[in-house]
Amino acid sequence: MTSGARSGMNADRAAEVRIDPPSLVALAADSIRKMILSGKLEPGERLIEERLTEHLGISRPPLREALRLLQNEGLVETRPRYGSTVATLTDQDVFEILTLRSGLERLAVELGVPVREPDRLVACHEALARMEQNARDADRGSLVENGYAFHASIVALAGHRRLSDMYRSVQQQQLLCMARNLGTRECYHENLVDHVRRHRHLLELIEAGDPQAVLAELAIHGERSFAEH
Repeated sequence: MTSGARSGMNADRAAEVRIDPPSLVALAADSIRKMILSGKLEPGERLIEERLTEHLGISRPPLREALRLLQNEGLVETRPRYGSTVATLTDQDVFEILTLRSGLERLAVELGVPVREPDRLVACHEALARMEQNARDADRGSLVENGYAFHASIVALAGHRRLSDMYRSVQQQQLLCMARNLGTRECYHENLVDHVRRHRHLLELIEAGDPQAVLAELAIHGERSFAEH
């Protein structure tokens, strides 16, 4: 094979594995999302474009597109002639989200514990490792996102595609609940490291293979605590 042919093949391989960098809009949306989930931007808070463009170092067009993405996710609400605000949840919203989540996770545990395919636990351990790093870094926004990923990986243990799809369908609403829960638990109950330690205990129970013990732990896992204050 000639050197020219080899160079052409190498170029083709490089093209196949090339990963496009995230766009400015995606980076802005990710930054604002983390500010919302970390509590730096509070529910109902108005999102002032001048402040956000200065904070993020971008112009208004990509910022507005990022806000539209977050509006589609349900994290931001936009009203004509008023602008954008961080989404809020009513007491009824919280009740519906938490009871739906609880029911889906209970079904997943009943179907998926004991775990018959150990490879499915890899995603649980990976999400938990990210949570532990987030706790050490005090990165609350990422901790909320990886906390969702951890719970979604528990649901995936059931090997039930429609169940996982239904769980993902309320992902952003769950993130808002989990963000509020994390803030409340940190104020009243535990630090970030202890928060993650509870998740490790939950995973240990799952690996032990006793679904009733897992369900009992989920029942006191603390996701309703913010509604009590």
